[in-house]
Amino acid sequence: MKGLKYLKPSRRSKNIDPFVIQTGKGKNSRLSMVNRTNWSEDAYIADKEEKETIGQNFNIKTLPWLALALVFFLTIILGKTAWLQIVKGEYYYGLAEDNRLRIERIEPKRGIIYDRTGRTLVRNQANFLLYFIPVDLPRDENELHAIVAAISRVIINLNEEDIYKLLAVVDRRSLEAYQPLFIADKIPYEQAMRLYLASDNWPGVVLSQKTNREYLIYGMNNQDQNVGVGHSLSHIIGYTGKINQKELDSYGDEYWPLDYIGKMGIEYFWENELKGESGKKHIEVDALGKEKKVIRQSEAKDGNNIVLSIDTYLQVKLEEILIKQLDKLKLTRGIAIILDPDSGEVLAMVSLPAYDNNAFAKGISIDDYQILINHEDKPLFNRAVSGEYPSGSTIKPVWVAAALEERIVSEHTTFLSVGGISIGQWFFPDWRAGGHGRIDARQAIAESVNTYFYNIGGGYEDFRGLGVDRMVEYGELFGLGTQTGIDLAGEASGFLPTRDWKEEVKGERWYIGDTYHLAIGQGDLLATPLQVALFTSVFANGGKLYRPHFIHQILSSEDKPLGQAQSELVREDFIDAYNIHVVREGMRQTVTDGSARSLLSVPAAVAGKTGTAQWSSKNDHHAWFTGFAPFNDPELVITVLIEEGGEGSDAAVPVVREFLTWYFDEYKDRSETRVDKKEDN
Repeated sequence: MKGLKYLKPSRRSKNIDPFVIQTGKGKNSRLSMVNRTNWSEDAYIADKEEKETIGQNFNIKTLPWLALALVFFLTIILGKTAWLQIVKGEYYYGLAEDNRLRIERIEPKRGIIYDRTGRTLVRNQANFLLYFIPVDLPRDENELHAIVAAISRVIINLNEEDIYKLLAVVDRRSLEAYQPLFIADKIPYEQAMRLYLASDNWPGVVLSQKTNREYLIYGMNNQDQNVGVGHSLSHIIGYTGKINQKELDSYGDEYWPLDYIGKMGIEYFWENELKGESGKKHIEVDALGKEKKVIRQSEAKDGNNIVLSIDTYLQVKLEEILIKQLDKLKLTRGIAIILDPDSGEVLAMVSLPAYDNNAFAKGISIDDYQILINHEDKPLFNRAVSGEYPSGSTIKPVWVAAALEERIVSEHTTFLSVGGISIGQWFFPDWRAGGHGRIDARQAIAESVNTYFYNIGGGYEDFRGLGVDRMVEYGELFGLGTQTGIDLAGEASGFLPTRDWKEEVKGERWYIGDTYHLAIGQGDLLATPLQVALFTSVFANGGKLYRPHFIHQILSSEDKPLGQAQSELVREDFIDAYNIHVVREGMRQTVTDGSARSLLSVPAAVAGKTGTAQWSSKNDHHAWFTGFAPFNDPELVITVLIEEGGEGSDAAVPVVREFLTWYFDEYKDRSETRVDKKEDN
């Protein structure tokens, strides 16, 4: 065979097998062992071509594809690692740390609410609350079921199905699972203690003590007890309730899912002052999620206390008198407001019927809530600031002031009242058949003579009145047609009709009859009782319009003064002082010679205006009175509205008479005694 030869055994190479074969020549030669079983056979070695064919067991062309696959899988691994370490690193770090380290919030105490005399209206009381930390709950379903069953046995009104429904909305593998999940609150003390003892061995179950609001109800005969009337304060103070998801989304990190916030009234409007600032406690937890060690903490800052402008003595007495009058008339809906004319402070505000805000603070049932919202008298509705009514004749002093200011008339200008005026086929009557005779500005207010106001409002024959545009302008100056800005939510704006509005909404042009109706407080004109009280205060204080408000003073949580509420003057000097004087005298004559003569029995001089507002062809008129006292140096403005009460002089004036008589005969003496005692101390 070519390229091969046999080698004989050499004496010098004793270690070489006799059957060693040499291949190649020179430097390329090498020795190969031939394994032979038969000495007589020749050794066979493949030639070069055969050797190359036999040696190619791996195809080198597949190497790039293998390298590409390797790079691809390495890229996936590195990418996933980068995703976990960089993009989601903080997330998983948080999960890991939350297994060991937690942040608990230290709840501040909510601010206390006092009335202007220092009487406590709202205070805090203990409230036991149960919640879960879902991530700490047992993974074993049997163990979890045992905990849920035990809780439902302790809290009687909470069943297992309710608890599982709450748990179903939480992904227990997400960061949300570290957030507290509300289960129940307002837990009675005995039940709370049973849960407290058992919860130490229940992973993820926490019993916490929060605060709940208690709204004190004062009665005049038992002033320091939680009895008697006084529910009308609910419309002012409002109530707190557990925060809902919409509120959480709105307020962001400022609140936690277990928080209570103001829902209505002062509690809602002054939430930022009352709530305080939360503290934080960084803790290390054990395997059950229970506190093991406090790492660090920052203390909570309690909410500020608030002193209202409300005088509870006035509030409760006004409510008692109004309830008595409504019962007498067999009615259920009425409003009464008392303002300080020199500051805009609300001293009392009663809207009936009212409701008990403690029902909400304690957790009102769905059935009881449905009864409230479906009640025909709408007890949750604050009529004093949200109710809109035709003003009736209470608006007439405003139009007299406007006519005097625009020099449409003087204080001595008179019009002849013969029972009404006719425009074409339409007749616009006075309230007295046959009329009132010759009437000037003061008499027109005192006797509420419609003919006078038809003339100064829309004009008649060759006399030109204010006209609707100027009437709207002056109405707005006195605060009509817009919110007063009082510190309560839900205030209505009332309504001043205009030419453009009627054409746009009703598709009709403005007629002279529309102006006449506006001039006597009828037609489409609407005002809130608060707006009526506010424009009355302009005549009481000599021409200043203040923004009404409830806050008298802000105190720290230790009752140290932080600031006095400043009265906000909206506008002044928009009516000449003498024109204000003329209107004031007309309002005084309402008592001395007009429709409110029964107020002459009050120990102080009273000025005011009655009103009877038509609003329905089927129901009785609304009864109004608005006024102030004492006449020469007014201390208060009082406005009363009895829905469907009929004549203002019959239904509203008796409430004013009884209240003012009590105020000047009894209250002032008692309040002066209280001041003397404080000074002695």
